[in-house]
Amino acid sequence: MFFYTIDSIEPKAPADGVQMRIIHGNRMTMIFYKIEKGAGVAEHSHPHEQMGTVLKGSLELKIGPEKKIVNPGEAYHIPSDVLHSGKTLEGPAEVLEVFTPQREDLA
Repeated sequence: MFFYTIDSIEPKAPADGVQMRIIHGNRMTMIFYKIEKGAGVAEHSHPHEQMGTVLKGSLELKIGPEKKIVNPGEAYHIPSDVLHSGKTLEGPAEVLEVFTPQREDLA
């Protein structure tokens, strides 16, 4: 499959108030998130390298020892095995993230 309509992808809910739609490639995974106000993902790590950008709203991200509010038009990088977490503060957010290698744990 080469083309996707994001809203037609069955959503998954990894945490309360967090919805994700996943597209897997051969060596990477792309995830579109919708995160309700006050919701987020608890601190965790994984062997996958991760990059993301905020499309709407804002996120408070903690990557390793650093914490920052990330707004639309800003991007971030999370190296493999680094502890990280994120949550919305003032309203809902939409986020796009890409992982390599493929997130087989989310297949």
